[in-house]
Amino acid sequence: MISDAEIVDYPGLAARTGGFRHGAPHAVTVGADGARVAFLRSSGPFRPDPELWLLDVASCDEHLIAPGPIDSYAVDRDARVAAFARGGRLFRADLLSGAVTAIPTGEPVHDPRPDPQGLRIGYVTDPGGSATLRVHGPDGDRLLAGEPGYAWREHGGSIAWGVAGAGAGEFGRTRGWWWSPDGNQVLAVRTAGSTSLHLLDLDDGWVDVHWDRETYPHLAQVRWAGGGPLITVLRRMQQHGLVLSVDPRTGETQVHAELADARWVEPIPGTPRHLPDGRVLVGGELAHDGFDARCLFADGSLLTPPGLYVRRVAGTLPRAAGPAGAPDLIVEGSMGDPAVREVFRVRTSLGGGGPEVTRLTGSRSGAELATGGDVLVADDEVWRADRRIGTLRSVAAGLPYRPEPVLERVTDRRLPAGVLYPTGFVGGSLPVLVVMGDGPGSQQVRAEDAAWQERQWWADAGFAVVSVDSRGTPGVAPSFEKAVHRRLADLALADQVDALHALTGKHPDLDLSRVAARGRGLGGWLAALAVLRRPDVFHCGVAREPVLDWAALPAPIAERYLGDPADSAHVYRNHSLTEALAEAEPHGPLLLVGVELPGLRSAPGLSLAEELAFLQEAVPPER
Repeated sequence: MISDAEIVDYPGLAARTGGFRHGAPHAVTVGADGARVAFLRSSGPFRPDPELWLLDVASCDEHLIAPGPIDSYAVDRDARVAAFARGGRLFRADLLSGAVTAIPTGEPVHDPRPDPQGLRIGYVTDPGGSATLRVHGPDGDRLLAGEPGYAWREHGGSIAWGVAGAGAGEFGRTRGWWWSPDGNQVLAVRTAGSTSLHLLDLDDGWVDVHWDRETYPHLAQVRWAGGGPLITVLRRMQQHGLVLSVDPRTGETQVHAELADARWVEPIPGTPRHLPDGRVLVGGELAHDGFDARCLFADGSLLTPPGLYVRRVAGTLPRAAGPAGAPDLIVEGSMGDPAVREVFRVRTSLGGGGPEVTRLTGSRSGAELATGGDVLVADDEVWRADRRIGTLRSVAAGLPYRPEPVLERVTDRRLPAGVLYPTGFVGGSLPVLVVMGDGPGSQQVRAEDAAWQERQWWADAGFAVVSVDSRGTPGVAPSFEKAVHRRLADLALADQVDALHALTGKHPDLDLSRVAARGRGLGGWLAALAVLRRPDVFHCGVAREPVLDWAALPAPIAERYLGDPADSAHVYRNHSLTEALAEAEPHGPLLLVGVELPGLRSAPGLSLAEELAFLQEAVPPER
């Protein structure tokens, strides 16, 4: 556990854990008419309680709606009404008048959401047990769906309504229920051993959503905003999926697209979605005729060029002088440089010249990206059409460091890599600290100051800090991400070693006779594996909460990368730290934090000062 005193003394960690983000606007939502922007912001640095704020777009005036703590909220279609829970109590906020009303409920409230018209508020109770879905409205408060006290006959567990369900977060799905656009129905997840989906009418009628749940057990994506619901379902091994439209009257489904890959399918966040002209937008991959890209398609027609790596679709904006039914998509992606994330407008109306993409000037993408009407919010900047009209005020502390990492691509695989030196470094031999990322699917070589704050602290402690996005990380190309299928340990470790050797050509100050590794979670697993398997390169390391056995991870993660454990036992053994230790040759000091493995030094907790002292002592002295 990191103490408050350490956060103050360690500004890089403070930036990572939120200390220097407190006071910055986040959780931004733009009303569909573009007149209002709702967001959360705390009152200043190191004050963690977010408050609900509203920006009037016409005047660019901000108004405090409700004090914190408010961890999340939801609004109606035009951001006129907001709902949030605080201390388990339900609140309704009129965003036009600023009036906030407490609504009495019988049980603690979770995930409250107003309907698109702002008349009713749905919410979940008991999300960790027999969750129920309830609705409060003009007719009072009533149960919409729930089976408290019932158990699965097969497993003896509780039945839950309206929660995302186990494993959903691994696909980016964090919700378990959705209002219909007219507010007369609710689409809800039911979990009882397996996941099912149901359409609930407010007059107590309901129908099941029909698909082959035995063949496609993973409900990866759900969206209901215009037209009928759209869902993405995947096979257990995630190598095949279907994009389905749902008939809201009968629950019957129709296939709009198939997703297939011999390794795994990677749906694009923000898809599928209905376009105003009735077409269905789907995210997919282009892997033929020399192309290797993540792209967007509308009813099979390619909308994005192969050079644009699409990361997510944030929404739509009207196209100037264009047809009303064919707005532009607002897309976060990378064009050429995986370290740079930017915002692009993508034309949805088909022209004779092929895909048309426009980079939005000065719009480096960050965590916040939202649209509504003709308004775009990118980070703290508010745009109307192509003109910046204002900013969301931030009272966050400035970043403590101005790091200047040297970013480049190395080896014949063009691995993204970064080297960070101590502040004011003018030359000389430096021990190397390799900071491992958070595992496959996570990128750490990014052209953003905030991403390098913690690493600058370590650099100023006397290391040349090196980060390498090995194969398995996003931003480069689908083949780069998926090459690690069933062989992540071998390829990721080989990439780290090869990149280190390649970097010495341009960075002679890196002393490869003194190399340490550190990481957390899956990054800790790779740091420990590096010390155990390649002691000739990695001379010591610290692994915080490392994954000892991939079989202990959530099944969607483990099976995505390693396959079915029933027929891939040898693959799982190859990724086990226990097996790696049993086969290891003599190696340097390795410290595990938060876990124990017989034969290795471990500690239940470790302060940053203690970790630094361990690494400084364990790194071999300069030759």
